[in-house]
Parts: sequence; C-alpha cells; structure tokens
Amino acid sequence: MTSRVVCSSFLLSCLILIVSCGVDAPDPVPVSQLAVFKVEPTAPAADTPSSVHKIMLGKTLYHESRLSAKGKVSCATCHSLDTFGVDGKKTSTGTAGQVGGRNAPTSLNAFRQIAQFWDGRAATVEDQAVGPILNPIEHGLKDAAQVVAILKQDESMVGAFKMTFPDSDDPVTLDNVGRAIGAFERTLVTRSRFDEYPDGDPSKLTLAEKHGLVDFMETGCTTCHFSRMVGGQMYNKLGLIHPYDTEDLGRYEVTKNEAEKYFFKVPSLLNIEKTGPYFHNGSVATLQEAVRLMAWHQLGKKLDEAKIESIVTFLKSLTGELQK
Repeated sequence: MTSRVVCSSFLLSCLILIVSCGVDAPDPVPVSQLAVFKVEPTAPAADTPSSVHKIMLGKTLYHESRLSAKGKVSCATCHSLDTFGVDGKKTSTGTAGQVGGRNAPTSLNAFRQIAQFWDGRAATVEDQAVGPILNPIEHGLKDAAQVVAILKQDESMVGAFKMTFPDSDDPVTLDNVGRAIGAFERTLVTRSRFDEYPDGDPSKLTLAEKHGLVDFMETGCTTCHFSRMVGGQMYNKLGLIHPYDTEDLGRYEVTKNEAEKYFFKVPSLLNIEKTGPYFHNGSVATLQEAVRLMAWHQLGKKLDEAKIESIVTFLKSLTGELQK
C-alpha cells in the first residue's frame, strides 16, 4: 500500500511538473493559419526620401501649437504619444472649442495602412498631416499662406527647413510641413509580443492568449483584420450583415459612389487595448462591447461573454511598448 501511495504521489508530481513547464503541451493555434498575420502591410511610400533632419523637424512640427488659429492645438493634442497616439475622447476638440465628427485614430503605425482617415481621403501620412491644419474645426488656419507666415516668423524654424530641404530656394511650404511630419510619423512603430508569434516563437503568447487567437480566427475576424497590422488594409461596410445605426456615410463622402455608403477603413488592431473609445464616432467605450458589436453587425454572430473575454485577452497581446 505504502509503495502504491508513493508511486502515485511521484506520478502526480511529474504530471504537475510537466503541465507547469509546458512540456509537450500542444499549441492550440494551427501554424498554417498564422500565415494571414505574416502578410506585409500595404504602406504607400513618401514622395521624398527621409533624413535625420526631416524627422527632427517633423517631430518639432508635430508638437507645434502655433500652427493653429488660437495657438493651442498641435498634432499631439489629439494624437498624444504618451497615450498611444490618441486623446481618449469620443471626438476631439478643435482650436476654438469645436468638436469634430469622428474619433481621432492613433498616429502610431498609421503610415503602414492603405490610406489615412476613416474614409481614406488621404493617401499617405504626409497628405494627412496638412489636412487638420487647414480644417476650420481642428487647427483652423485659413490657407497655406497663413501657415508659411507663422513659420517664417521664427528664424530658427526657417533655418531648420533650409537644412532639411537644402535643394529648395524657398523650403518653408505647406507641402514640406506635411513631408516633415510624415517622416516623423513613419518612425512611430510599435512592436508587441504578438509580432514574433507568427514567425515561430510560441513562447510569446500565454495559453489564454492563444485560445483567444483561435476564437478570434474561428469567429471570422481575420476576414478584415489580417496582415502584420491586424487590419488597416481594406475598406468594409459598417453593418455588413446587420445594419448599424449611423448617419455618417463614410467613404461615400469622398467617392460619391453609392456602393460605398457606410464604408470605412478597417482599423488596425495594434495597441487596440489602449486606443479607445472605439468606432468611427467613438461611441463604444469598452473593447468587450466593440468585439460584441463587430461580431454581430459584421459577421452575424452572437458571442457569449466567455468568447468575448477570450478574444479580448488575445487583443491585449497586440499592445506594444511606447518609444521613449
């Protein structure tokens, strides 16, 4: 009897050791299904090469509040680099206190998407950067001439433009503002534990995160959220299966194509845990609610709380480290 007890205790101890160490524990995620996350994102290139000077100037301009009608708003106001490139508001407040109509998406990894803004009206981050400066609700400057006049009041700023664009006789232009800010934004790349997982390092995710990834894929989320950006590579109709109540016509406002009513750019899910509130209008406060609504409106599936929490657990593995 004593030997039997000892033997049983020994076997139990071995089993606990095996489980705790993960020895021979099968990975729940089929390797073949990870290919969807190895796709390199479609990222439109800048029209001029980057440089150290251009990046430095862009960083300065990104934080320059003088480029607004009241001198209070910069790119960083709505896209703070301390809070994962967002301001945490449903919609952002402009230079005169006006409130915008859409949620400010993160500036982190933005250049790696197919286009900019929720409706894709800007092809690159360089194009996007100048839009808010001349938007009456955002920075509120009247035109390119006003932007140039403000910058030329600062001799050190003019010198920085000359150093950055040495081949230009008159380098202080709105287009060059966009080029510089875009060059800086192209450095705003985050890496998460998940980045290394599809490349063959199973230790980067916990077992719970792997099961969440399985639920994410089996639910059908990778129909739109694919590539190393886990999204940001296509447009889709909001309310594809079950209608979603919104007055925003999305991409139709850009193309005037009836077939693109209620179409929006599918957002990347990198750092999604940190970039709420969610959806184009910032109407969804929690990641759990966003998952529930997307599953229903886009895929026609009702998820139970356990499945939602499982997917959210996976999504949190997409959070990267902020640059210092």
